[in-house]
Amino acid sequence: MDVNTFYALFSATCFTLVGLWWNVVQSHPEWMREPGLRRITGGIYLSFLLPALMGLFAQVGGAEQPEIWQAAFVVLALVGCLSTGRLLSRTHGDRLVLGQQAGAAILYALIAVVGAFPGLAGRIGLQPFQAEALLLIALIVLGHALVWHFMAGEGRSGERA
Repeated sequence: MDVNTFYALFSATCFTLVGLWWNVVQSHPEWMREPGLRRITGGIYLSFLLPALMGLFAQVGGAEQPEIWQAAFVVLALVGCLSTGRLLSRTHGDRLVLGQQAGAAILYALIAVVGAFPGLAGRIGLQPFQAEALLLIALIVLGHALVWHFMAGEGRSGERA
């Protein structure tokens, strides 16, 4: 696996998703007026922004200076875990959203653990960069699931969060 190519493409893709999401949000100003919808749109934003930033730091540090990406992954994953935990505590009733947010919090925690203790990845036969890449892919898949659910349900005009 060429990790530099992966993280370059991954980061660019995530930043593109951030931009696409903001285009969608701009076409729905009512989402920003309702606190519940605003929290969800912000959570979706972070689900693409934080992995994009992780990808950038992975490129800056690379294999030559792993301390850079490891520290960034830990800090950004903790931000993701805390913000997702806050959203999780305010989500009521929607099992799919609860499951997505709980899954994202777990993935963020795992990203932080692998960043702090990269040797753990070797226990399952992976390089730390590979383990982090797989966790980030899963995080983006969960983000896409939340976008789909939001666009198909909660974010439709006339519905409330």
